Amino acid sequence: MTHSQQSRPAAFIDRDGTLIRDVDYLSSTDDLEVFDFSRKALEMLRENDYLIIVVTNQSGIGRGFFDSQTVVAINAEMNQRLGGLIDAFYFCPHLPDDGCECRKPSAGLIRNAMNDLEIDIANSWTIGDKASDIELGMNAGTATALVLTGYGESELPDLGRMPDVVAANLLAAVNEICSRDD
Repeated sequence: MTHSQQSRPAAFIDRDGTLIRDVDYLSSTDDLEVFDFSRKALEMLRENDYLIIVVTNQSGIGRGFFDSQTVVAINAEMNQRLGGLIDAFYFCPHLPDDGCECRKPSAGLIRNAMNDLEIDIANSWTIGDKASDIELGMNAGTATALVLTGYGESELPDLGRMPDVVAANLLAAVNEICSRDD
């Protein structure tokens, strides 16, 4: 088996509030604000041989606020600003009550990634700022990290089950994750 075919752990990272400032229904790259620490966090993950996969609910599509091409364009711009370090993007376009399998906290987005990429799920992490991100990771069988940016601080008291890591931001979470790999 060549290295590219070997199973690697993944970092499944939420987009809004985790990698970038949360803007309600982000619909333009003009409003895209990447957190200062995000690139360094992704570089650390890459140095530790993680696949970097963004998983995000984008109900603005289902609400008619923007289309999937807008999300793809914003993701591409974000990845460019982050040095092209993100390996893949998966997003759910559905409304919360649509009953789909891809909306977080359902594990459909991670299952889709696992169908596309060789992922070592047992050593993977899900990182985000909402309870739905933590539940997604638990549902998919990954370790979990809650960041206190975005909604993280307000969601922390209401979590049903605690994540493996709680950190101030993505970089602090990745520092903790990578220190556990040593």
